[in-house]
Parts: sequence; structure tokens; C-alpha cells
Amino acid sequence: MTTVRLPLFPLNSVLFPGLVLPLNIFEERYRAMMRELLKTGEDEPRRFAVVAIRDGREVAPTAPGLPDQTALPERGPAAGFGADPVQAFHRVGCIADAATIREREDGSFEVLATGTTRVRLLSVDASGPFLTAELEELPEDAGEGAGALAEGVLRAFRTYQKRLAGARERSLTAAELPDEPSVVSYLVAAATMLDIPAKQRLLQAPDTATRLAEELKLLRAETAVIRHLPSLPAVELTRAPTSPN
Repeated sequence: MTTVRLPLFPLNSVLFPGLVLPLNIFEERYRAMMRELLKTGEDEPRRFAVVAIRDGREVAPTAPGLPDQTALPERGPAAGFGADPVQAFHRVGCIADAATIREREDGSFEVLATGTTRVRLLSVDASGPFLTAELEELPEDAGEGAGALAEGVLRAFRTYQKRLAGARERSLTAAELPDEPSVVSYLVAAATMLDIPAKQRLLQAPDTATRLAEELKLLRAETAVIRHLPSLPAVELTRAPTSPN
């Protein structure tokens, strides 16, 4: 078992390998994380782990709130995640490589990272200025019939895009879509409008074929729903939203 210890960044979203992740960093715990990552040379990967939040707050409260207006807001690296932070997170996440970390004049950061490798969360350490985690890297096995499933998913995804975006909106062309099954599986998982639990199930699928088979079911179901809701707004399908962190 290959393990690694990395800074941990919990989000209210699921990061997949290959997905671009823009971040707006303003909380002190994550500023400290970025300052630490900047100590790594530019020719080396500046890696941190992203996990989806199961139970907790992406941004810690900064002022007294209901029902007790006199209660002090939580402080520290685990603020908003309870006494045992590991229980607040989904156990499978993704390593992110920060290609760009730009510090602003006010001390906040603009970060652009890309998902690389799936990991399983083993433990969380809240003793420092930011959370760190011990992680097990997860292999990406193809599974049986991944190639044929990827072709079916791409066809279903094109239909889904057309239904969702409408003829007036741009969608990915055939030339822009990949043909490597694992890449297809992650692109579709990231681009499909699903809630966090559904995306998390796709991320932690045991192999590519299982993920693609689940996506085929989801795409067909979502397309059937959209067919009866023609007024749905068009959305950007190929990029994750910027975290307000």
C-alpha cells in the first residue's frame, strides 16, 4: 500500500482526475497551506488533497450566529468539521497539483489546480496551522468492457449535452472528446449535473468499467428528465465552479 501525507483541502464539491479546479483562498488556514506549498520549487508538483465534505462547512463562521448571538466562532484548521474531522469527509478524494498560486496584496490567493490521482483518506491531523492527511493512492483499473462502455457513454453524453444546452448553446464536438475510457469516465462524471453523493459514488467506483456503466444509466435517466423540462438554463459543462473558500 502506497501512502502519502499531504495538506488537506475539504470542499463542497468532488474533484476528479483531469478536472481543472480554480480556488479563491481567503481563510487563514488555507492561506497558511498555500504559503507552505509555495516553499516547493516551481519544477516540483505542489500537491494537496481535495475531499468532499460529508457533514460540515466549507467556510468557517466568522461571527456569532443563531441561536446564540454571543457564541464565539470556531477557529483553527478543523473549524466547522467537528471534534473528529475525518468523520466529516468522504473517504475517497483526489490529489490536486497547483500549477498556479498567486498571492494578492491583501494576503489572499488565487489558485489554479488540476486533479491527478484518486486517494483514500486514512487519517486527518489537525495539530498544525492547516489540516493534513495520510492518504492511500488508489489505482485505476480498467475493468471488463471499458472500451465499449466508453463509446456508449460518449454517445449518451452528446445527447445529454444537446438536451441540456439547447441548439443555441455550444457543446463539445466529437473532435474535442477523448477516447481513453478512464478519461471519458472522469470527464463525464465532472460535466454531468449531479449532486455530491452521486458524483462521489462515481469517483470511488472500483474500476473504470463500473464507473462508465453507472454513468450510462445516469445519463439516460437525466436526458429523459430534461426532455420534459425544456426551460432548463444552459450551463458550462467542462469546468468546475470556483470555490469561494
